[in-house]
Amino acid sequence: MDRHAVHRDLERARSTFHELHARATPAALARRSNGTRWSNQQLLFHMLLGYLIIRALGNLVRIVGRLPPGVGRAWARVLDAGTRPFDVVNYAGSWAGGSTLGPRGQTALFDRVIAALHRRLDRETDADLARGMHYPTRWDPYFTPYMTLADVYAYPTRHFDHHRRQLTLDGPP
Repeated sequence: MDRHAVHRDLERARSTFHELHARATPAALARRSNGTRWSNQQLLFHMLLGYLIIRALGNLVRIVGRLPPGVGRAWARVLDAGTRPFDVVNYAGSWAGGSTLGPRGQTALFDRVIAALHRRLDRETDADLARGMHYPTRWDPYFTPYMTLADVYAYPTRHFDHHRRQLTLDGPP
């Protein structure tokens, strides 16, 4: 894993997030995004959420990654079976967070989570980053059947870039 590349990606996403909010008008934030049921402001919160969940995903890797592989595969199947409730919570959480936390709150939270991810990444050992587990691939198109902690650190920026293309801040889709 190239830690420097992950650090650069985190900073690029932080800078882009600030830029998106800085140039967005209230009307643009309220506009519906392209290909989702969220407004642009709600989608921006969802993009932030991709970084917020890394702590939980990393902890899952640390725990489940130490168990026998069959346990991890079974856990991934259980999580895949719960895709529908996950989708509801994912949608509602992003809707609620994006509806209540405005641009200043979102950018401040984004800064805090990125700073925390930088610090945590710097503390990870090579063995930590190589540990992995099976993942529920139905939850997100960027989840692969088996992900290492290094993969988990790379995930939110792929998620961010994907949803960046769905924003309609410059006009209707």
